[in-house]
Amino acid sequence: MNHRYDFVYLFDVTDGNPNGDPDAGNLPRLDAETGQGLVTDVCIKRKIRNYVGLIKEEQPPFEIYIKEKAVLNQQHERAYQASKLKSESKKLPKKVEEAQKITHWMCENFYDIRAFGAVMTTEVNAGQVRGPIQFTFGRSIDPIISSEHSITRCAVTTEKEAEKQQGDNRTMGRKFTVPYGLYRMHGFVNANLAAQTGFDSNDEDLELLWSALANMFDHDRAAARGQMSPQELIVFQHESPLGNAPAHKLFSRVKIERTASNGEAGPPRSFSDYSVSVDDSDLPSGISIERKI
Repeated sequence: MNHRYDFVYLFDVTDGNPNGDPDAGNLPRLDAETGQGLVTDVCIKRKIRNYVGLIKEEQPPFEIYIKEKAVLNQQHERAYQASKLKSESKKLPKKVEEAQKITHWMCENFYDIRAFGAVMTTEVNAGQVRGPIQFTFGRSIDPIISSEHSITRCAVTTEKEAEKQQGDNRTMGRKFTVPYGLYRMHGFVNANLAAQTGFDSNDEDLELLWSALANMFDHDRAAARGQMSPQELIVFQHESPLGNAPAHKLFSRVKIERTASNGEAGPPRSFSDYSVSVDDSDLPSGISIERKI
């Protein structure tokens, strides 16, 4: 990879919970001081993993390492078998070239390892990798208000519960939603770390990342998440692998404001209540901008 990339990703949710907090009864995550909603980086990485696994049918070199019911030691053992080496409890091979061979095999076969990195120092040690792609937390443009809804279930779990209900099998529950929230997230693609993991060595990994960000919500529908949609993906490409300008100064060129017609009318309820602008004047030398959504 010959270029560094920094990008701004905007997505929204309508009548859903984009990322519940299990330590708070699955309430939508928020910044307690500002009231802004939060979506964790690992939440978005999970959706990217699911999309890649679906599109590429879990075939090398696009297998997914972190997935439901995966047994990590078994995946590591595959690397030793492919390299014709014997694993030793919690230790990498003593020879540097053999240790590198194990880690390289994992990067070569698993998309999420060469993209996001992984700590593979389990019982069957496959080393650790620092990934070239990282995300910040997503943060809503405006404060969010979490709505609580009572829901009922007309069935019970056991016969004993049915007898206790005496003919009325309804049980009560709770569901939390955000009426509307537009979230902004920043992302980074480090060309030097990409060279170490082999990311985009096949000229397909990077395009797969952009494709995932544009399409992953369509394959992640759930009753709890309402309608989630990607709205903007603004990519700053650097001519140099080391970069041609600080990321934060590039991000400051992306402005999100309430539209004049809705600015004082009430809380936002759709993406059309905002305007997104990108200042492309006097760009630093070696920087180009592409809006991919």
